[in-house]
Amino acid sequence: MLYPSRTARLALRAWREEDQPAFAAMNADERVMEYFPATLTAEESADLLDRIRDEFSTEGFGPYAVERLSDGELLGFTGLHRVTFSGGLEGQVEILWRLRHDAWGQGYATETARACIAHAAKLGIPELVAFTFVGNGRSRRVMQKLGMTCVGEFDHPALPEGHPLRRHALYRIRTEQ
Repeated sequence: MLYPSRTARLALRAWREEDQPAFAAMNADERVMEYFPATLTAEESADLLDRIRDEFSTEGFGPYAVERLSDGELLGFTGLHRVTFSGGLEGQVEILWRLRHDAWGQGYATETARACIAHAAKLGIPELVAFTFVGNGRSRRVMQKLGMTCVGEFDHPALPEGHPLRRHALYRIRTEQ
């Protein structure tokens, strides 16, 4: 399996069994999950990690574990994901990230996302999408720093009509610029 190149501070790597507790703690943090419908239980996090591993088996890519090189700490994930929900984006490849709260504001998401964009180009993926709740300024700033272009807004089909997080901003980037 090919992985994105290491950055000066971070490795994007395969998931390990010992990552599960830190992964579950991150997904249970209300600050991290502010723009998601709910935090995840430990069981839901385990199920998500199983789905992530399955995606690597079927697609050859997925959300990579982000490890800080200086201390070996798992900070979260950044990676690629094939969009599965209906509504016009199905089948496209999304770039995504989720980091522990204490890892925010240090440039880690941008740093690892750049490595994933370069990796997508090597995999022959010509374009990536990213999307988030329209009010998620932190993620939208990362998308802008990456050089992504906001191409519009849409109602996320996995969220019911009237849900406060339903409206999403959609960004795109060509991987070979």
